[in-house]
Amino acid sequence: MKKELRNTLRRIMADLGAAEIHTRSNRAAQLFLELPEYRSAEIMMTYLSLPLEADTTSIVLRAWRDGKRVLAPLVSWESRQMIPIEINSLDEDVALGPQGIRQPIQGEPIPIELIDLVIVPGLGFDVIGNRLGRGRGFYDRFLAQRAFRGVPCGLALESQVVSTIPAGPMDVPMALLVTDEQVRRFREGGAGTPAAGR
Repeated sequence: MKKELRNTLRRIMADLGAAEIHTRSNRAAQLFLELPEYRSAEIMMTYLSLPLEADTTSIVLRAWRDGKRVLAPLVSWESRQMIPIEINSLDEDVALGPQGIRQPIQGEPIPIELIDLVIVPGLGFDVIGNRLGRGRGFYDRFLAQRAFRGVPCGLALESQVVSTIPAGPMDVPMALLVTDEQVRRFREGGAGTPAAGR
């Protein structure tokens, strides 16, 4: 079922096209930047978006202007882990890595316990906070670490939200999901409840 759902969600994003994804991503970014969790965060980690993902560029640029430290995951394929590295430029500090993933070129790892907020990518999310990734488990392993005390926040387009995603014991649910249409809170205010005013 997960494989079929991944294929369906990939088709949905491909059919939207780059211009529509960009427009909707900007709307999602505006809602994200209004979150109290964003405003209070000092250190934030985010994925560096690929063409068929909700675009994080405007969020990263705004975070720097707001004086926040921005981290991005460096993937270690050998250990199957993500290493949080601080970046200060999307041009000088970022390059395409293995599997075509944008990631930090180099840098000192930042302790995971210092991270206040993590923007998590997904092919899809459901209405109770479950996430469908690419099947490699990198984010689930990262977020499941005992030292992590931050807030995991999914970022997606509303077109990527489905009623149900099968979840196993190793799958880490989101605390928040921000789309171009609304903010859903799962750990506060009831599972799947849209934030007030959204």
